[in-house]
Amino acid sequence: MKKNIPLDWLKIAPAMPNEQIRQAALQHQMQLTKPPGALGRLEEIAVQLAALQHTLHPCVDQVQISIFAADHGVATENISAFPQSVTTEMIKNFAAGGAAINVLARTLGAQLEIINLGTVHSTDALSNVKHYHLGAGTANFVHTAAMSEDQLAAALNAGCASAEQAQANNRQLLIAGEMGIGNTTSATALACLLLNASPAQLAGAGSGLDSKGIAHKINIIERALTLHRCHTHSPLEALRRVGGFEIAALTGAYIRGAQLGLPLLIDGFISTVAALTAEQICLGSRNWFIYAHQSAESGHVHVLKALQATPLLDLTMRLGEGSGAAVAVNLLRMACRLHNEMATFSSAHVSTKT
Repeated sequence: MKKNIPLDWLKIAPAMPNEQIRQAALQHQMQLTKPPGALGRLEEIAVQLAALQHTLHPCVDQVQISIFAADHGVATENISAFPQSVTTEMIKNFAAGGAAINVLARTLGAQLEIINLGTVHSTDALSNVKHYHLGAGTANFVHTAAMSEDQLAAALNAGCASAEQAQANNRQLLIAGEMGIGNTTSATALACLLLNASPAQLAGAGSGLDSKGIAHKINIIERALTLHRCHTHSPLEALRRVGGFEIAALTGAYIRGAQLGLPLLIDGFISTVAALTAEQICLGSRNWFIYAHQSAESGHVHVLKALQATPLLDLTMRLGEGSGAAVAVNLLRMACRLHNEMATFSSAHVSTKT
């Protein structure tokens, strides 16, 4: 692997939403044939997208979904209800088109890319998967840092590349999803470091742990925090010490997307922890985030609160893969169509409120 991989791009400030367009979009909403605010958050979505896209006619017809996958060394601590081999098996399922996110991407007409950043078992034979080969998963962060500095940089750059690809292909919205057995443990440990929170506050069932399994997961995270907390003086170092390749790639995609002025639809718990990491590394990134749904993972509400975020949906989903975000896309599309196509009071000759 290349040594001393540059990360100068992390220092670029995020783009700024267009406040003039935001105000004009708000005024336009007031002229549509409905009582002010009657469409609730659909109005807010349309106005937010107008400001982000610098247009009075927002649109999210062109969507890219990037799924980042990787293994986690902490999985050897038995913190997941599923064996580690499932990461590779699910990558194969993505490649074959059989996963939930494949169905959703087809339904939306979205471009889907699958990125393997580093797994215990090879997926090199899959031609429709991008391979970064950062290692056979991260190291077990109970004993050492999860990633080397070069591995962290390469993972961040992988996310950066996906955001740049989305912009180059004229995508109007980017969804970044994840797959990796053990990654709710990694995301929880990272959120604990970023929020100075206890594992008992944030740890949840992940892919299906019972109460005994959750208690064990909390214990494992507490051990990791004891090792790493005193050495963690920045969000980037927190990410290196307890994050995952795919969580770092999500973070990179969110930062670069914000820098490029690309609206980003954030999925569930793991994606939101990456969004929090992105905001702490590159202040102002969150202006470009739209939060799709409230995950059933117990720690999600705490991370959303830290970001001052209110998600659009609550369907008790906890699948990952970007699936909750994909489900929310049609809400965004309807918000845009309503904003763009409804008649105004004057054009429809409808009386306004006296």
